[in-house]
Formats: sequence, C-alpha cells, structure tokens
Amino acid sequence: MLEIEKLTKQYKPGRPIFSDYSNRIEEGKAIGVVGPNGSGKTTFLRILSVNSFPTSGTVLYDGVNIHKHPADYLQHVGLVHDEETLPHHLTASELLEWILRNRKKWSEHSSTDIRDMFDRLALDARDEQIGTFSTGMKKKTQIAAALIAAPQILIMDEPLRGLDKDTREVVMELLKEAKAENTTILMSSHYMDEESLLFDEMIQFPL
Repeated sequence: MLEIEKLTKQYKPGRPIFSDYSNRIEEGKAIGVVGPNGSGKTTFLRILSVNSFPTSGTVLYDGVNIHKHPADYLQHVGLVHDEETLPHHLTASELLEWILRNRKKWSEHSSTDIRDMFDRLALDARDEQIGTFSTGMKKKTQIAAALIAAPQILIMDEPLRGLDKDTREVVMELLKEAKAENTTILMSSHYMDEESLLFDEMIQFPL
C-alpha cells in the first residue's frame, strides 16, 4: 500500500503546486492522474518515484518512508518518466537483462521473457544500442524496462505518447495483465478514452 500523508510541494513561498494532499492507494489499484499541462501531474509522479522530494508531508510504502529508503522502495517499482532517461551505450536487451540481474530476478527463462516482451511491443532493434533509437523505439524500451521485472508498483508519466495506435493497444493489454497480477498503477496520459476501463480512481489536477 502507498500512503500519501499531507503532501505539499512548492518552489516559491506561498505558491504551492499542491498542498496537504492525502490518499491511500491499495495494492492492485490503477489510478489515473489527469489535468492540464502545468497542473502538477509530473511533479506529483516524480515525488512518488523519488525523483523529487516533497516540501512537506510523507509517502509511505508498506509503512516505510520512500524518501528515506529510496533504494529499497525502487526495487519494487517500474518507471516510465516524462523524459527519456535511458543509457545510450546499452542495447535494449542488455538494459532489461541488467534490470533483472540487479533485482535478483534473472533465471533460465529470462532471455525468453525479454524476447517475448520485445516481440509484443514490436521492437525489432532490441540488440542495437539505445542511442541509435527513434523516439518511439525509446518509449517502447522504457515500457519494457518498467514491466520486465513484474514490479509491485508502476509509475508512468505519459507512457503512450509517441506510440502508434496498435502499440498503444498492446501497452494497454500489458497494463491490464500487470493489474491482474496485483500491480499498483499510477499513470498520467492524454489517451483517457482508451484507458477508462483500466482505472479504479482518478486524481484530478490541480489538486
């Protein structure tokens, strides 16, 4: 469970992006994060992914403050950031192998799992360096990297942006499968018509 307690974020005194926001997000729930550009969605998701710190308030995962124990928390999290932050010198396959080994989830089936993931996402250049990829290919790699270790929490900021309709449908199927395995999902997107059946709750920004 994620427990958000009186969360406040501000960059300028007296002008909070959001303040005193609290919520309890149960395991296996899918939460849509919606609102206009600049309303605080990305800032909120960056705090939940420990890429930013709150001005005040806490976020607890299973009772542990995620900003005091980020490494432990992130072992359970799959991330798709709003900006592409992939290691350009690795191939897409090497990146997924590194993730699985880092999380001590590498097994005799892992090479097949990686191949199957890229097959579903139609990423044929999986053995080429990520630095040579197009924007859409990088987005597919981000999504594969977020999902491959079967995380308990998925935090995804605009994961469908830059993808064609067929790929968006595949990603939605992958997310439904993850949710069926009790993964908690927090996700912002402009494609809410496609995702309306996925979400159990919507967080509307500005808060």
